[in-house]
Amino acid sequence: MYKLKIATGTDLAASTCSDVSIVLVGLHGESEVHHLPHHWDNFISGAVTEFNITENKDLGELLFIRLSIEPYLNFHLDPWYCNYVTVTCPNGQLYQFPLYQWILKSVEIPEGKGIVITKNTPPVIQQQRQLELGIQRETHKWKVYAEGAPRCIDVKNNDPHNLPPNDQYSFRKQVTFGLASYSSGLEAKLDGYVYNTDTWPTLDDIKLVTFLRKSQYSDIVSNIWKEDTFFGGQYLNGTNPTLIKKCVKVPENFPVTDDMVAPSLGTSTNLQKELQNGHIFLADYGILQGVPANTINGRPQYIASPMCLLWKNPEGQLLPIAIQLSQTPGKNVPIFLPSDSEYDWVLAKIWVRSADFQLHETDTHLLRTHLLAEVFSIATSRQLPMGHPVYKLIFPHLRYTLEINCFARTRLIGPGGIFDQASATGKGGVPVLLRKVTAELTYSSLCVPDDIKGRGMDQIPNYLYRDDGLKIWAAIESYVSDIINYYYTSDEMVKEDPELQAWVAEVFKEGFLENKSSEVPYSLETRASLIKYLTMAIFRCSAQHAAVNSGQFDFYSWMPNGPTTMKSPPPSTKGVTTMKTILETLPDVNATTSGVTVVWVLSNEPMDRRRLGEYPDELFTEKTPLQSIKKFQDQLSEISKSIQERNKTMLLPYPYLDPNQIENSVSI
Repeated sequence: MYKLKIATGTDLAASTCSDVSIVLVGLHGESEVHHLPHHWDNFISGAVTEFNITENKDLGELLFIRLSIEPYLNFHLDPWYCNYVTVTCPNGQLYQFPLYQWILKSVEIPEGKGIVITKNTPPVIQQQRQLELGIQRETHKWKVYAEGAPRCIDVKNNDPHNLPPNDQYSFRKQVTFGLASYSSGLEAKLDGYVYNTDTWPTLDDIKLVTFLRKSQYSDIVSNIWKEDTFFGGQYLNGTNPTLIKKCVKVPENFPVTDDMVAPSLGTSTNLQKELQNGHIFLADYGILQGVPANTINGRPQYIASPMCLLWKNPEGQLLPIAIQLSQTPGKNVPIFLPSDSEYDWVLAKIWVRSADFQLHETDTHLLRTHLLAEVFSIATSRQLPMGHPVYKLIFPHLRYTLEINCFARTRLIGPGGIFDQASATGKGGVPVLLRKVTAELTYSSLCVPDDIKGRGMDQIPNYLYRDDGLKIWAAIESYVSDIINYYYTSDEMVKEDPELQAWVAEVFKEGFLENKSSEVPYSLETRASLIKYLTMAIFRCSAQHAAVNSGQFDFYSWMPNGPTTMKSPPPSTKGVTTMKTILETLPDVNATTSGVTVVWVLSNEPMDRRRLGEYPDELFTEKTPLQSIKKFQDQLSEISKSIQERNKTMLLPYPYLDPNQIENSVSI
């Protein structure tokens, strides 16, 4: 007699009224079809039900099971979310079959031990895996979203409801996300801001948009946004902390002189000395040059491609000391300085912040987290079967990514979406910018330690993104290393794993468009290279997304600190800017409202959260991987404690890489 234990998911919609049958497949053959008793509470939400089945022949070692559902009586076929099945054999041997997926008709679930295909793998397992991947390749196909950008999921009308059920939000998440989106939009409509195409009469009036929506830090930002220390600090600990780099020589197209910056540097030093000492940094937005600008409310909008020079002063603060709003110097392209008039300097910084918003949203946020996570998700579904250890390792970090990305392509960056309504890169600018930034994407820039070193940012103080990020990178790397070294006992195993190599090759082809200059691997030869690659992927899908997403409302709800667009051209002379000039340059009321509404929604993760290192879906079943997970969780807990203690001492804390706040996947 075989003793079964079958667990139904806990989501409200997980239960089924369908008839359920099971087939056990072992090394010596498969059982007959066993129809499980149909009782109203056998497969309700949260149920863990035990069954006994009798099988006359010896099946040998169990390899996988086949679960099927059929309509009950005249009812429609009712999908079922199954967590897992355990089978205890007559000899007392326990086998575990984790699934944690929807069953629409029939599914084969491999036994829980992770298996890397080798020449000794039984043919029946290889056949099962090929069949599984064949089905997945029919439901997960690639398509071009924008020429020169990573490929995306081919789903009708980009509608999340047309995704395979296992890629859709849970019922709880769908409801809470929908309510948040609806209530934010409704509030803006009731207040009348959505339809108001006027210029803001005063800066203080902008606060009316966020009167009912606050975050812990949004008011602080609105009070200190003009301060140069805050402006510079955002390059280290704001929403876009990976752009700035050490400057060893001021670019020729940025003709800053000693005399210009002397009032900022003081009499004891000069620009050349500070360059030599490694105290000068550069934020260069040259990639924005040539990106077409939107038209909003019938008015042309503007995108600048500024250059900003920053100085680390003796107190360790990062301060802007020169801003040029174009890549081409000339008579009508002044270099703005802190010694200029207040309004000249404020407007120059606003232009930089608007450029930062464009680059952050399209490159740092959309491309380097959302789109790359989608590539990993699709390639994983197509090339890695459930029984593969790398599938078990990375799959929790791909949860809900396809749904939120379909939402983005329809509601945010699609025709008529928020970017068309409110952003300078709307109505055609996003695909152009995506193509440009994808062409410059490099493997080293995606790997945190390499990126920090490559930008010369390893020594600057108060760089909390670096400090926290490197700790989390190391914890992920240690976890990945434990798992990989458990399943792969040699470099040769990595090299000869056909499923793994097909996965890496497909990511390179569809995500990085076979651009070898990116130095992204298209095959892996060693365990060390695999560990680094997976660490990069998991960090991108979890911590990196948190770093560039979670603080959006904190920093952008005060619109002048991150204008979604600018409706007057950059100033061509100094000494003429007034507060009226600034107000006439900032986004209109309705564009401001749309921008603030969307960053509110995206900064607040709806229900059904899973924080970094939380794996309630127990895909690993062996003792050693489970111990590795516990070790990983303990490391993350220690990191979280140290970050929370540090943040208690700060006026404007940096909580975005607190593991307790990081989502396991790109799901919002």
